[in-house]
Amino acid sequence: MAETLSLEAPSLKDRRIVVPEKREMDLFARMLEERGAVVIRCPMIVINDVPNPAPVEAWIRRAISGVHADFIMLTGEGLRRLAGVARRAGLEPGFITALGRMRKITRGPKPGRALRELGLKADIVAEVPTTEGVIEALRGLNLQGRRVGVQLYPDNPNAKLINFLRDRGAEADTVLPYVYGNAAEDTEVLAVISQMLKGEVDAIAFTSAPQLRRMRDVAKAAGQEARFEEALRMTKVAAVGPVVAEQLTRFGLPVAITVEDSFYMKPFATAIAEALGPKPPEVEPSEEA
Repeated sequence: MAETLSLEAPSLKDRRIVVPEKREMDLFARMLEERGAVVIRCPMIVINDVPNPAPVEAWIRRAISGVHADFIMLTGEGLRRLAGVARRAGLEPGFITALGRMRKITRGPKPGRALRELGLKADIVAEVPTTEGVIEALRGLNLQGRRVGVQLYPDNPNAKLINFLRDRGAEADTVLPYVYGNAAEDTEVLAVISQMLKGEVDAIAFTSAPQLRRMRDVAKAAGQEARFEEALRMTKVAAVGPVVAEQLTRFGLPVAITVEDSFYMKPFATAIAEALGPKPPEVEPSEEA
């Protein structure tokens, strides 16, 4: 059942907000629109299954055989894609049973939600949904001689986590169950940048680091990287969590709005509303006598 907005919820009346999200765009956009915002949809990326599922299926078969003592899940999407591959290969019941045997470590709440969809729950949840948070959650554990399944996500081989496991005497067995594709056409992305430069956008709400990288890559390919950076400096930039905020900082770009202790869409929408509020009414110039 969809959550309804309370009468006390902060308003975003007439605020124009760019939403680059693809997976949860309708849900997130509705949360903003219910507060009165005008949402500009421009999904930056789309998520696809890997073109060749054979390595993923082989990893699933290893998991079913019982070789993994632990399983680190970095994204909820990753677990759902793994379950999809297992289902299509007729391996889903065995895969779910194998997951139940493993010690399950999740990076933040989203992988935990995906686990619950399979009737399971995390054994260890990283308090901060970052690689560093996962490492901190593992730091006090004896990993010597354990084989650890690690679900990766595109564009990030996560050498920091893999090296940590190796240094602690564990063997990492990685799997990459999905890839990113481009969603919005380059012209749409450049049009959004132009709107931001004209002051027609109040905020842009990034919910993943790949969205930001895709936007910058489009601008760079068009020779408009300086315009992209200026657009983000002119616009309130909202980042759903520390991973996105870190990417913005790496690009030397400001973060105006973020959520410190919750990384779900509803608190993110509330943080944006509290930071922006409704658009002030335009004051018409008085007529001179």
